[in-house]
Amino acid sequence: MKTAFANKSTVDEIRRRFDGDVERFSRLESGQQATIDAPLVLDLVSAAARTHVPAGGTMLDLGCGAGNFTLRVMQAIGPLECHLVDLSRPMLDRAAQRVSEAGARSVRVYQGDLRQLSLPEEEFDLVVAGAVLHHLRSESEWDEVFGKVWKWLKPGGRFYVADLVTFADPEVDGLMWKRYGDYLEGLGGPGYRETVFRYIDREDTPRSLPFQIAGLQKAGFQAYDILHRNSVFACYFARK
Repeated sequence: MKTAFANKSTVDEIRRRFDGDVERFSRLESGQQATIDAPLVLDLVSAAARTHVPAGGTMLDLGCGAGNFTLRVMQAIGPLECHLVDLSRPMLDRAAQRVSEAGARSVRVYQGDLRQLSLPEEEFDLVVAGAVLHHLRSESEWDEVFGKVWKWLKPGGRFYVADLVTFADPEVDGLMWKRYGDYLEGLGGPGYRETVFRYIDREDTPRSLPFQIAGLQKAGFQAYDILHRNSVFACYFARK
């Protein structure tokens, strides 16, 4: 019997694609041009983190890619103890190199699926997940990941998420995806739009903001707020 996610990419297929895309994601300002307002979101998360993360604090970057979120947060705060997680070994190697060269107090890397990740409780001042949660499939997987992050954070720590989102209203959802398609076509033409949409259809399972906020509350987070939203992208944080 087929599941609702039977036609989606496997973890190994996603890993292989990102193994070959390290150079693009290593460009801090332009490496994620398919993500609307990516440089602005990096700035907003790093500025918000500066309000609560102590000097020399501890950061966990889930789906770290080439390390852009960790680098930008350290630019705002200073050297941190950095923990980097990604499916792709080449991405992790590049992230560790860049973060070490930027002066991190320490760097630890974990290759693998965050759903299988086991870390100490109350270890981190902040956890960041940039364009990674949309790879989760079932509601139970979202609940499991939110529950893990809540346990890993120190009291008062924050979880920052930047990702694709959907809209519950079908007409509004269609409108916003059309706007995103127009944005992509403006960047690289119809072929580029189709390429990005094909990846999203194959690899991603984005959920609405209300769905994600409800999951955070179920996991025990005490407060949340939206830092930014534009079309089918949103950035928010939740406090333990």
